[in-house]
Amino acid sequence: MDYGNIRAVETTGASWQTSQQDRLGYSGETASHTMAETDAGRMERYKSKIKRVGARYNIDPALIAAIISRESRAGNALTDGWGDYSPKRGAWNAWGLMQVDVNPEGGNHTPVGEWDSEDHLCQATKILVDFIKLIQSKPEFSGLSKEKQLKGGIAAYNAGDRKVHSYEGVDENTTGKDYSNDVVARAQWYKKNGGF
Repeated sequence: MDYGNIRAVETTGASWQTSQQDRLGYSGETASHTMAETDAGRMERYKSKIKRVGARYNIDPALIAAIISRESRAGNALTDGWGDYSPKRGAWNAWGLMQVDVNPEGGNHTPVGEWDSEDHLCQATKILVDFIKLIQSKPEFSGLSKEKQLKGGIAAYNAGDRKVHSYEGVDENTTGKDYSNDVVARAQWYKKNGGF
């Protein structure tokens, strides 16, 4: 199945809030590109796995790399494979490079494989594909281009499909209110510069 051309997806890039992870003095696509480039060296370790998983699920490997960059900074933001610690729960909310949601009040997924394994990437990419398909079937997205549906699916990967109500407000409920825009911009950088 063709989920759209990542190069043709419209994006505004990272919000100011997201750009402050790297203390950048700017936001937008340039900030997303800078952060993707910052993670590029670490991403090299996973490139062959990412390409195999992309081929298996018919997802652009650059998109997988972009989610890894956004979610875990190519593993650099993780503690023993875990991320998004919740003091309220006293537990970690997410697992692995692509940060599979393990929170019982969220995605409630059981982690598969080691945090940096191909098994983990397969689990997370399948979750992404499932969200893209859910967004494609929503009345608000069903008549839109594959690229707009793809962007909606990326937002749903972060916030859940029930929180993605329209293309115009695709990121209104995502982390930093920019998740799909930032991921798309990073994916476009990896497609052009990262060998994906």
